[in-house]
Amino acid sequence: MQTKSLDLGCGAKPKNHFNADSIYGIDVRDDLVLNVVKADLVLEPIPFKDGYFDYVTAFDFLEHIPRLIYAPHRRNSFVELMNAIWRVLKLGGKFYSSTPAFPNAAAFCDPTHVNIITDQTFPLYFDNINSWARIYGFKGAFKVESQFWQGPHLCSILIKEAELKKE
Repeated sequence: MQTKSLDLGCGAKPKNHFNADSIYGIDVRDDLVLNVVKADLVLEPIPFKDGYFDYVTAFDFLEHIPRLIYAPHRRNSFVELMNAIWRVLKLGGKFYSSTPAFPNAAAFCDPTHVNIITDQTFPLYFDNINSWARIYGFKGAFKVESQFWQGPHLCSILIKEAELKKE
């Protein structure tokens, strides 16, 4: 079976961290190559159908997604993005994030970093145990497979283990 991976904020060349058979990307840039779709994920949903990808990756991207915006109404854009990642992943699919994180200075020094991630962000808010982001509209529940540091970057692997039951 052919595997598919989506790289968020990929620039002109999507990364293929999981060695998928097909790779796609999303970026806000105009000079894009084949399989890279233009979208602003702060304001727009991921433009792919439900359960389309085996993998989604985000390298140096999540820190640029505001947690809260008013455009034109109040939205939790980071939570909406996490919902979109959950939606486009297949059952058993993996999300890999690598982002400069607290307490490292790299998380703060770039003026375009508006979303400070910590080693508690995924295990407390977007996991299948605590799920604190539900109060902000998160509809998924990832299993946190692993988290580790690579220099100032927190690398997290989350798994979509099960579909949620309709309430």
